[in-house]
Amino acid sequence: MGWLWAIIVGFVLGLLAKALIPGKQHLPLWLATICGMIGAVIGNAMAAGFGIEETPGFDWGRHIFQLGAAIVIVLLGEMIYTALKRGKSERRRV
Repeated sequence: MGWLWAIIVGFVLGLLAKALIPGKQHLPLWLATICGMIGAVIGNAMAAGFGIEETPGFDWGRHIFQLGAAIVIVLLGEMIYTALKRGKSERRRV
């Protein structure tokens, strides 16, 4: 069940990150989900580092760290994906 929740949270965080980033992103949905999962893990580590452990009820602080990390990871993923895709298309022209 843990993997299922990780995929669901990664999917939601990836979609939210893509929605909050201005402009059009070319990152595929599966890659945005993976970036969201990585952002969730990094956000959890950051929240623990700042002393925000699991609390009863909705954990706003931890989720804000997760979303912030997911936005950064999606931005980096978008830049890498676009650069690789552009490089691949340029090699085809030659």
